[in-house]
Amino acid sequence: MRSDARDNRERILSVARSTFASAGLDVSMREIARRAEVGPATLYRRFPTKEALITEAFTEQMNACTVAVEEGLADPDPWRGFCHLIETVCALHARDRGFTAAFMSSFPHAIDFTATRERALLSVTELAHRAKAAGKLRPDFVLDDLALILMANSGIRASSPAAAAAASRRLAALLIQGFSAEPGPQPLPPAVRLPLMPVA
Repeated sequence: MRSDARDNRERILSVARSTFASAGLDVSMREIARRAEVGPATLYRRFPTKEALITEAFTEQMNACTVAVEEGLADPDPWRGFCHLIETVCALHARDRGFTAAFMSSFPHAIDFTATRERALLSVTELAHRAKAAGKLRPDFVLDDLALILMANSGIRASSPAAAAAASRRLAALLIQGFSAEPGPQPLPPAVRLPLMPVA
């Protein structure tokens, strides 16, 4: 790949990541091209479909999710590993609204992205099974609860990235206490003042 073509590709991906992170996945390909200062033809030559652009843009985040799951499985204490997974995934998704939407979406043509996600989910199931067997995770936890976690976490709207990260940490702590088979009052991270949403 020529250096100018490589530069265009990296600029498109950088713009796509930042735009999807702030505005979600509904941003048009034409708008991505405009922000990246390339023509639509250049964008489509590099990424023939929006699906291709989204999955390439979030490969790094998907790999980070996979690492978090592997770290959780590697912990000899399955409950500690499960808690680490929830905290890490919440933090990762709090930084990037677009990644949550991408993770929850169906991409029938993005075989690598889909396969990586499915492997990660299977590993989460294994980690949850171990934590239940240890008597630490409540027995009625199901994998669909992970989707609830991601959806709740992605709903955080804060005044700054730092505030969003702090709110996500508190949410993760609340969720972990709810998932515990031995619930009890545990210290929470500090509360974060979040803006109220205006009524239309």
